[in-house]
Amino acid sequence: MKRKLGIARCGLACCLCSKNDSCNGCSAGECPDKEWCENRNCSLARGISNCFLCEIDCRRGFLSKDKPYAFTVFAKRYGLEALLDCLERNEKNGIIYHREGFCGDYDGFDDVEKLIDFIKTGQR
Repeated sequence: MKRKLGIARCGLACCLCSKNDSCNGCSAGECPDKEWCENRNCSLARGISNCFLCEIDCRRGFLSKDKPYAFTVFAKRYGLEALLDCLERNEKNGIIYHREGFCGDYDGFDDVEKLIDFIKTGQR
């Protein structure tokens, strides 16, 4: 885990991403998608570093997907450090962020609250 990369503006876990050897995250300004990324552009316009800091409960852009949305909701409720602590603990316990392509153990939940509980406990 590259904890210093933290969580992307949209809630994706840059710290665990399989691409983090060649990507420094969306806040680094190097992202090839930076011009069209709705979450990046919106958070920049609002003057915030992450969507979890926004007062609006939004499902636009990558937040339309359950994983980044759940990570964002978790950070809103419990704080960024708590999220990073859980992700780090889960990784040490064998939970994989990207198993095949960009899908892993945090994907495939049918309910955001179940995913948030999985983040907290590491138990399905």
